Parts: sequence; structure tokens; C-alpha cells
Amino acid sequence: MWRAAILGFQHLLAMYSGDVIVPLLIGGALHFNAMQMAYLISADIFMCGVATLLQLKRTPLTGIGLPVVLGCAVQAVTPLSAIGNQYGVGVMYGAIISAGIFVFLSAGWFSKIKNFFPPVVTGSLITIIGFTLIPVGFQDLGGGDATAKSFGDPKMLLVGFLTMGIILGLNAFAKGFLKSLAILAGILIGTFIAGAMGMVSLKAVGQASWFHLPQFFYFGTPKFEWSSIVTMILVSLTTMVESTGVFFALGDITGKKIGEQDLKRGYRAEGIAVILGGLFNTFPYSTFSENVGVVQLSGVKTRKPLYFSAAFLMLLGLLPKIGALATVIPDAVLGGAMIVMFGMVGVQGIRMLQQVDFQNNNNLLVSAISIGLGLGVTVYPQIFQALPQSLQIVMNNGVVIGSFSAVLLNIIFNMRPNRAVTTAQAQVNSDAQPQNK
Repeated sequence: MWRAAILGFQHLLAMYSGDVIVPLLIGGALHFNAMQMAYLISADIFMCGVATLLQLKRTPLTGIGLPVVLGCAVQAVTPLSAIGNQYGVGVMYGAIISAGIFVFLSAGWFSKIKNFFPPVVTGSLITIIGFTLIPVGFQDLGGGDATAKSFGDPKMLLVGFLTMGIILGLNAFAKGFLKSLAILAGILIGTFIAGAMGMVSLKAVGQASWFHLPQFFYFGTPKFEWSSIVTMILVSLTTMVESTGVFFALGDITGKKIGEQDLKRGYRAEGIAVILGGLFNTFPYSTFSENVGVVQLSGVKTRKPLYFSAAFLMLLGLLPKIGALATVIPDAVLGGAMIVMFGMVGVQGIRMLQQVDFQNNNNLLVSAISIGLGLGVTVYPQIFQALPQSLQIVMNNGVVIGSFSAVLLNIIFNMRPNRAVTTAQAQVNSDAQPQNK
């Protein structure tokens, strides 16, 4: 149990920074005061734990039952900030609740897309998810803010690469349980080194309160406005696509075949989590790709550590002063760990692509174009800045563009009836050649 608890804490640290940044960005955009920000962060952390439990626990209706962690959907930052500034906080939370209802009700329909996700699509999607997140890791490695004069400070690079080196060293030379804790050890040792170099501040811990209970409608009752609802439904579709990729990646790692019913339960759990986010005045929740890398690297594929992660998140949400301790970890330390984790996710996608016959040029085109589009949009999202805002929400996400491309190209090249007949005939001819010889 204590080992599972430590592994759960490792998962928590892997996702904590990416989760806290969402309330910080949205709260800052809406000009929340210090007390409002304290509630927003605490309630958000608590709801991450609740959302994770919803996915971990399989019921007849909900729960994917995989070692997955849920956190704030970063895709929602820009649209929620715009809705909140234009229409008010009530409309923002009304749109979140509506989007959650949409996700829950559309789960059955969306789960039928499984046939559109053969290995050439899922492998490409997981590769895109991993490699499009690596720039985030590099940004943190340099200090977090690429526009700051201190970005790329040698001290930050030193701490970040030391963290990466510790993780790699433990994986190379440690054994057993210590090896599975490589990421946690790297983050903790990296933080201590950064503290010795004067890069850690405990000011946030001193300012945080000891206890804070999440409340319904803390910022006001929800209001409903159609364009805001449509916007958040579009955002929800992008998170569902990304969650699909994470589900298949975890299924591949854990050796579990993901079926239509599994997807349906997963989407429903995500929908309920989004609804609760609106009711408690927090945010939409979706699966976190970071933790796929933790599962792969640690080699621990059971759900027990994730139950501890969920419990820790809920506890930290109730005790903001303790939760603030995790915020003292420097960005450079997290960046060093993220590069390792996201790289592992990308390579997991490449492993899945090993099942694909790349002697067939159709599969080669599906994968090459999709990965290329996903990485290209990630590097230059402003390429779609002339499009309407509603389209930009979808088009600016490299994972979504790459996913749509992979599915569409696979339909065109591999799933058309005449294409299927031609491919089958080619296989028959190929099999017959050795016999003729």
C-alpha cells in the first residue's frame, strides 16, 4: 500500500503543474482577486481527484477502468477566458455544464468511431500527442515564459538537464521499486538542487489558507447563451478525440483491448466530470497525456496508485497550504521531467505503428501526412488566425488536426469498398507468388 501511495504521488506531481496553470490563466484573464484565485485553484484540484475517481471505477454506465488521471483541459483556456470577459462568469459556467451534458449524451454515438481507429490511426495519434507536447516541456525547461528576458537562463537549463539525467540514471542503474520512482526522485532531487541555488520560493505556502471546502455556484448561478454553448461543445469534441488516443495508448500499454462499451463508459465519466466542473465553478476535465508516460516509464500498470493520486488531489483541494507545496517546484525541473515523459508517449505511438504494414504506401501516407500536420500546427498555430474564432478553437490544436487527418485519410485510402477489394486482391497475388515459384 505504501508503495502504491508513493507511486500515486509520482502521478500527482507529473500532472500538477499542467493542472494548476489553467485556473491561474483563466482567473488572471477574468481579473479574480486573491481570495477568488485561492478558491479556484483549491476547488479545481479537488475536482481533479473526483474526476479521476469517476474514470478509475468501472460501473455499468461510467468509468474506463484504466490507470488514467484527469485534469483541466488546457484547450478550454482561450474560449473560457473570452466567454467570461464578454458574457460574464455565469454564462461561462452555463456553457461548461451544457458541454458536459453533450459529452454524456453523445457518448454512445462517439464510441462507435472505434472502427475508424485501426493501428495506423491510433499509432499516428499517440505519436502526435507525445511529440506535440515536447515543446511544452522545452518551454518549462527554459523557465516557463518564452517572452521573459530570463528565458533559457543557464541555471534553469542546468537544473532541468540534471533532473532529466537523474531520471535517466535511475532507469539505467536502479532496480525494482526505486527504478519505478525515477520521475518522482528526479523531480524531488531537482527541486532540492534548485532550492540550494535560490530558485525556490515558499511565499505561496505562507499565503495559502489551511482549509477550503468546494461550494456549488461559488461565483454565481449558471446562465446559458447559445454561441458560448456551441463554442464549448467544439472544445469538448477536441478533448474527446484526445481522450480516445489516451485510452487506446493505455490499453496498449496494459494489454487491455478497448471496446465500444469501454469508450462509452469513458466518455460518460468525462461528461459527468465536466458537469461537476460547471456546478462547482471550476473547469472542464479530460485525460492527461503526461501520466501515460509515467505508466510506461514506471512499469506499474495497475489502478491502485491512481486511486491514491485521486485521494491526494482531493486532500490537497481541501488543504490549500499543503497543496501549495507542489507549486514551489521550478518550471525547469518540471520541464526536464516532461521531456522524458512526453518522449515516452511519442515512442509508444511508434511502437503501435510497428504493427502497420508500411510496405503499403497508403498506410505510409496516412501516417506521414497526419503526423506532419499535427506537428506543423503545434509549431505554427497562428497559421489559422484569419479563420473565424469558432474554427480556430478546433484548427489550432495539433492533436485534433492530426487525428481528423488520420481518420479521414484512412477512410479514403483504406476503407473505401473498391480500395478494400483491390488491397485484398493484391494480398492474394502476393501470397500466390511464392507458391508459383
